[in-house]
Amino acid sequence: MKDKVRVAVVGGSGYTGGELLRILSTHPKVEITMITSREYAGKPVSLVHPNLRGIISQNFTTFSLDKVSEKSDAVFLALPHGVSLNYVPKLFEMGLTIIDLSADFRLKNPELYKIWYGYEHPYPDLLDKAVYGLPELHYEELKNTKLVASPGCNATATILALAPVVAYNITDNKKFISDVKVSSSEGGAKPSEGSHHPERQNAIRPYDADGHRHSAEAEQELSRLAKTNISVSIVPHAVSSVRGVLASAHSWVSTDINEIEIWKKIAEFYRGRKFIRIVRGNIHPYPDPKYVIGSNFADIGFAYERRIGRLTTFSAIDNLMKGAAGQAVQAFNISMGFEEDEGLRIPPMRPG
Repeated sequence: MKDKVRVAVVGGSGYTGGELLRILSTHPKVEITMITSREYAGKPVSLVHPNLRGIISQNFTTFSLDKVSEKSDAVFLALPHGVSLNYVPKLFEMGLTIIDLSADFRLKNPELYKIWYGYEHPYPDLLDKAVYGLPELHYEELKNTKLVASPGCNATATILALAPVVAYNITDNKKFISDVKVSSSEGGAKPSEGSHHPERQNAIRPYDADGHRHSAEAEQELSRLAKTNISVSIVPHAVSSVRGVLASAHSWVSTDINEIEIWKKIAEFYRGRKFIRIVRGNIHPYPDPKYVIGSNFADIGFAYERRIGRLTTFSAIDNLMKGAAGQAVQAFNISMGFEEDEGLRIPPMRPG
């Protein structure tokens, strides 16, 4: 293997693209050879990402398949849903390693794209080849893969909260509700009426409450884990924080189980996972996105109301890190045979 992997970041001007650049710029085994942006082609990266002044001196360029193939070994696609479809098949044929951060290759059943995204998927064969890029569930499959479908942020938080519950049959439930508090950066760098700061500040606003598309990912992954059909309803709420996601996943426990047993099962499920931290007791007894900001950690915890058998598992992540760029680099590391946490040994900020 070469000393450094040549990497292209396609769609580098958004928040996720900026986070990819922030991580990859100090990754010891990566050389960033190409950063594309249709809107800012020819302009310095630091013009759009002032936090990268003095760190990245490159300019944005226009996208070209030939140039990407010539200059890179791996490609991160930080593009809107539906756009990656235009590039992934050709990049795959060229033999490049692709880490796609859109939803275009996350779902194994092509019929689900008609339901959740409103189009018929043109490449069902690539859906079979893509590996869902959640390392806590797909570590072995990610090794040497050429196509990573990086998960959605709300799906990531929900799956990590519920995975031990369904894997160890802590509850007999097959239906779950995940209440997800979502920060404003999930809306992307281009503000809409709902994500514009004066409208978002001080808000606690439900959206997509009649069916959030990340539910399809959560159902796919949790059903695979449980070896039976699992239904998940994700109800997101927009809050005024800039970064972070908190998932509170609710279920009902019918067996006689105590808190220590639940804690042991969660700890056992995530044993050895470098970016999972189990939160229990002390001053801050439950996961809080505030304490993962800027890092790739996912903090997992739970509350068990034994009186009525209600179990809530919590998952706190930074939506731009473990929910997007950080997790994408984590999957890239595994696919390349690097240490899983290469370039990601970044502690959270405090205060954040």
